[in-house]
Amino acid sequence: MNLDQLEGKFKEGKGKLKQKYAEITDDDLQYSEGKFEEMIGKLQAKTGKTKEELTDEISKL
Repeated sequence: MNLDQLEGKFKEGKGKLKQKYAEITDDDLQYSEGKFEEMIGKLQAKTGKTKEELTDEISKL
């Protein structure tokens, strides 16, 4: 799974959450997306792996 596919799945998930829980705002979801990016950055710093390698590993979990 490449980065574009992972981002597509994330956006699909965001849409489903917004449908199920109308009280969730775009700001809430952007915060979550930002935290995911922060986590990837920390993993990159600690492991020395690329963003693509890490997102591939995460998608396989």
